[in-house]
Amino acid sequence: MLAAIAGPCGFVYGGAASSSSSSSSGTVYRRSNGGVSLLSVTRRCHEEMVKKRSGLWLLRRWLLSSSSGRSDTRRATRRGLLLLPAVHACSLNNTLTAADGQGYTVQSRKQEHERSIDLKEWMHEQGLPECKVALAEASPWDNDGRGGKSKPIHYVVASEELQSGEVALAVPKSLVVTLEKVLGDETIAELLTTNKLSELACLALYLMYEKKQGKESYWYPYIRELDRQRGRGQLAVESPLLWSQDEVDEYFAGSPMREVISERLEGIKREYGELDTVWFMAGSLFKQYPYDIPTEAFSFEIFKQAFVAVQSCVVHLQGVSLARRFALVPLGPPLLAYKSNCKAMLKAVGDFVQLEVDRPYHAGEPIVVWCGPQPNSRLLLNYGFVDEDNPYDRLSVEASLETADPLYQQKRIIVQRNNRLTVQTFQIYKGKEKEAVLEMLPYLRLGNLSDPNEMESVNFAQGPVCPVSPCNERAVLDQLASYFQRRLAGYRSSNTAELEDYKINPKKRVATQLLNIEKEILKNALVALDMLIDQLPDSSISSCSGAYAPHLK
Repeated sequence: MLAAIAGPCGFVYGGAASSSSSSSSGTVYRRSNGGVSLLSVTRRCHEEMVKKRSGLWLLRRWLLSSSSGRSDTRRATRRGLLLLPAVHACSLNNTLTAADGQGYTVQSRKQEHERSIDLKEWMHEQGLPECKVALAEASPWDNDGRGGKSKPIHYVVASEELQSGEVALAVPKSLVVTLEKVLGDETIAELLTTNKLSELACLALYLMYEKKQGKESYWYPYIRELDRQRGRGQLAVESPLLWSQDEVDEYFAGSPMREVISERLEGIKREYGELDTVWFMAGSLFKQYPYDIPTEAFSFEIFKQAFVAVQSCVVHLQGVSLARRFALVPLGPPLLAYKSNCKAMLKAVGDFVQLEVDRPYHAGEPIVVWCGPQPNSRLLLNYGFVDEDNPYDRLSVEASLETADPLYQQKRIIVQRNNRLTVQTFQIYKGKEKEAVLEMLPYLRLGNLSDPNEMESVNFAQGPVCPVSPCNERAVLDQLASYFQRRLAGYRSSNTAELEDYKINPKKRVATQLLNIEKEILKNALVALDMLIDQLPDSSISSCSGAYAPHLK
């Protein structure tokens, strides 16, 4: 092994060598048994190097001092065929570096530059105007919850004092990835009207092919940042779509989140199965990629990871064409933190996507944007975090009329007349549990009736409780109370050891946050039911539930 030596053209030589070879335009001479390995790129480099006699003399002296293979090098030098690469004379894009101590590889200075700069610096080079944000780093947790193993993740902070209403960031359209950029005007309508792929799947497929190009991709700095984030939100937790099945079953025991995750994974699998169809339909989109068709080029696991990464950072722009509706905005999410009670949004303004802050910020303070009216189950699924101040948090209750009921058709007509469905979903919002219970009562009163003469007395209008009869009302309230109690009983109780564990395990921590909110909603609904039962004229009255009571899920 030879030590590295600075050459006359600003070059570094050194490393082990192997056999020799030659060509007409430039020769690679290698010395065996610990000699040198030199790469010639053009004769123009040689001509310049010949002029630098002092440097050549020093290099020849070093070569001739080698322990073996001396005669081969002397002959090559005497013939004038020892062509030396010169970066500064030949190309500003090429430089020589040692590769694994076994030889040399030619690498692009541009590529080295892209590796050394961060996303924001690259964006400025590509036309990002001066902005009032900067990138900061946070140390993430690893999958075992011990932390310290993964690279730090980036997030956007204010680079100076900001006041409410100031534009902190304006990203030009050229730096935003949309379906308009991916598919073009000619194929966008054809592709999306097939209902084969969602916008997220199209964007994920595009980025997967771009990633295959490596550093040759224009989007390499952005893709590198997405890889660094790995679909993790501001709490550095991956979407539950990437958790193991054991983790999902354990951490979400009793929660509808398990079903939500399962349904989303099935949807991603269906989209993966359609990738090849879309690839053939939109051949013009992928002709620039010399790779196999999608399902041969990418496994389902790779597609799932790309899909999750895209869903964690996609922005839904308002007031734009279909082709620009879903956008990937560098310096947007997940680098921007989401907040449920925030009003700031990334908006399309002319040829830019800009962010106008909705509150004052100090320099270094993380900037937040609104994530839309999403419950915490979706925030965790899409972005890997739970917002305990989320005013849109809710639980769903599905009620359905019993199809075996002899009065099913009459009841179906009544519920449809009142803008309800035979399978109706009710939303119980956090802090509005009583209102949700009152909304469900007319539907359940009707479903519990067995006398057709009483059905028209059911009042679906909002307002005070209007029971059909005391026994029917008691039957409805008991059915709801029993349902909420069953749901609460399905959650695992936490012991002290588990509480200590979730403090150091980020996955369990966010899962526990979600489950605590769900249980709080159910408990508050039970309190509302108890209040309604206390208002009955005779608490001792027995319920007269119908034989075909609605099914609650």
